[in-house]
Amino acid sequence: MPQSNWKVGLPLALTTAFMWALLPIAMKGLLGDISAATVTWYRFSGAALLAGAYYGWTHQLHLGQLFTRKLLPLTTFAVLGLLGNYIAYASGLSYITAGAVQVLIQLAPLLLLLASVIWLGENFSPRQWLGVLMVATGLPLFFNQRLQELVTGADPEYLIGVGFILIAATTWATYGFFQKKIVTSTRPQSLLVLIYLAGTLCFLPMADPTRVIELSPLGWTLLLFLTANTLIAYGAFAKAMAAWEASRVSATLSLVPLMTLALSALIGRIWPDYIEVEPLNWISWIGAFAVVSGSLLAAVGRRR
Repeated sequence: MPQSNWKVGLPLALTTAFMWALLPIAMKGLLGDISAATVTWYRFSGAALLAGAYYGWTHQLHLGQLFTRKLLPLTTFAVLGLLGNYIAYASGLSYITAGAVQVLIQLAPLLLLLASVIWLGENFSPRQWLGVLMVATGLPLFFNQRLQELVTGADPEYLIGVGFILIAATTWATYGFFQKKIVTSTRPQSLLVLIYLAGTLCFLPMADPTRVIELSPLGWTLLLFLTANTLIAYGAFAKAMAAWEASRVSATLSLVPLMTLALSALIGRIWPDYIEVEPLNWISWIGAFAVVSGSLLAAVGRRR
C-alpha cells in the first residue's frame, strides 16, 4: 500500500475542488453568448485532442478492448450516460444559478451508491443511510425560498433548469455505474478518450463552432478555461487519489458546492452584471451544509 502523503494529496484535492467549483460559474458567464451544445462540443473536442494525443503518445490507450462482445453494451451505456450528463448540466445552467446546480448535482454520487446497492449487491451502513436522509432533508431546506414556485410551477424556467440537473445527476450515475464494471477489464483513460471522441462527433450537428468568433476577450478566456478544466481537474484528482487516502480526498471534494456558493456570492457582489446569485437565507445555508455533509457521509460512511 503506498504511503499517504497529505502534503501532496491535499493541495491536489483542493486544486480539483477549486476547478470544479469554478466550472459552473465560468460556464454560466459563457452561456449568454453561445449555446449549451456549442460549449459542450468545445469541451469534448478540446479534451479529445489533448487527452487523445497524450495517452496515444504514451501508449496508454486500448480502445479496441471497449468494443469486445463483453464490454460493448457496458461501453454504450457509459458513453451515453456521460454525454447526457454534460449536455444536461450545461442546459440546466441556462435556467438556474451555479450555486443551485452544484447543490442539486450532489444527488449524482448518491444515485450511484443506491444503484450499487440495488444491482451490485453492495451494503449500506447505518451511517450511509443517515447521509441519504440528510441529503433528502437538506434539499428542500436549501430551496426553501423557491419551494412554492417549484411546487406550483410559477417559475417554469427555474423548474426546467432543476429538471435538467436532475437528468444530469441521473445520467452521471448511469455512467459511473457502468464505468465501475468496465475498469475491471481495461484502463479508465481508454473509456474517457472514447467518450470525448463520441461527444465531439455527436454534438457537432447541434453546435455552432464559428459563433466563438464573436466572443469578447473574456468569452475566449472562459472558453479556454472550460476546455482545460476537465483535464486539469481530473489529472489533479487522479494524482491526489494516488498520494492520499480516498476518504480524505472525498472529504475535501465535498466542499465543492459550498465553494461555488461562496465564490458566486463574492463575484456577484464585485461584479453584479456577470452572474445571478442564488437568494440564500440562514435556512438555505443549513440546507446546503446538510446536503454536503450527507453526501460525504453516504460516500465514506463505511470507512474510518
